[in-house]
Amino acid sequence: MYLPEILRGLAITNYHFFRNLSLHIAHLFGIAKDRRAAATVQYPDERKRYSDHFRGSHRLTLRDDGAVRCTACFLCATACPAQCIYIEAGESEDPQIEKFPARYEIDTLRCIYCGLCVEACPCDAIRMDTYVHPRIWGFDRRDFIETKELFMHRSRVLAEKGREGNMEEM
Repeated sequence: MYLPEILRGLAITNYHFFRNLSLHIAHLFGIAKDRRAAATVQYPDERKRYSDHFRGSHRLTLRDDGAVRCTACFLCATACPAQCIYIEAGESEDPQIEKFPARYEIDTLRCIYCGLCVEACPCDAIRMDTYVHPRIWGFDRRDFIETKELFMHRSRVLAEKGREGNMEEM
């Protein structure tokens, strides 16, 4: 019962392997340039282009005056299934704004990048549209806690340099 399925799987794997091998050899000799062979991304020389719906690292959106848009309502922290968002509210000096996040941190070791924090935010303060994949920051657990300043910096870079700006800074 299993033997035909194993043979079929091996046949598919061998077909793709030998097809790509022959295409790469043909490309070396200048033949079949119109047919594309599968290849890996040669990181860091090449970078993968992420789709528009890619959920990358978090960022906090900014108001026109450069202040963070977050009102410290704690809805993102409540909606987070991994409970990796820590917010400490502070009183704002601006009479129009009741409070702001004095501390806003996300533990990226616990975060599962589900995007529920983005959906829960009523004022569109947090987004995951940086097109930056999570990276290894260090060797200590504290190195993986991202702060409010970093999230705000990602928004500034995205506004100034565009989509590739944050990836270039990495």
